[in-house]
Amino acid sequence: MRRFKIPEVTVGRLSLYLRCLNELEEEGIEVVSSAELGRRCGVNPAQIRKDLAYFGEFGTRGVGYYVKELMQDIKRVMGLNRTWEVALVGVGNLGTALLRYKGFQRHGFKLSVAFDIHTEGKEVPEGCVLYPASEMERVVKEKGIKMAIVAVHYSQAQEVAERLARAGVKGILNFAPMRIRPPKKVVVKNVDMGTELEILAFYLTMRGAK
Repeated sequence: MRRFKIPEVTVGRLSLYLRCLNELEEEGIEVVSSAELGRRCGVNPAQIRKDLAYFGEFGTRGVGYYVKELMQDIKRVMGLNRTWEVALVGVGNLGTALLRYKGFQRHGFKLSVAFDIHTEGKEVPEGCVLYPASEMERVVKEKGIKMAIVAVHYSQAQEVAERLARAGVKGILNFAPMRIRPPKKVVVKNVDMGTELEILAFYLTMRGAK
């Protein structure tokens, strides 16, 4: 892969292209033009070609893209040609819902371990092991886990992120309602559903929704 900064919006669109390509494959379509892919994804075909050009040359002029081949290429670029073991920290209402979400597995992510201060009476799906939060660093380090989801109270989120970083985690998806300051050499994505709903409410209000 070429070594320069890729716009985050481009990375997000790669994920969108992958979903559209998966739909095409399920329909038995083997070759797709950038125009048709753009129509399905709601993206200008020129933008698709520009996004893919960051990573090399794809497709055949006058033919289009071979669906299965492009899917494999995008998965390779995004690191999805492997299964990622993921740790979940915080098994409250949100954490429990995330553990039950089967979409992670379909996309190559396995929530294999979970941590909480209180483990008594809590259940996790088959294939996942629940540990006390006090064992987080040891377990994460021993298993070599590089990715984690944080779903704890906002007051604990930064401390949990620092502990995960010391244990070797390199990527954190944060669901706590506060922005985590990324520890050194750790990528953090903050997901604040409350804020997203507030933004949505703003736009609806501006359009006169009652």
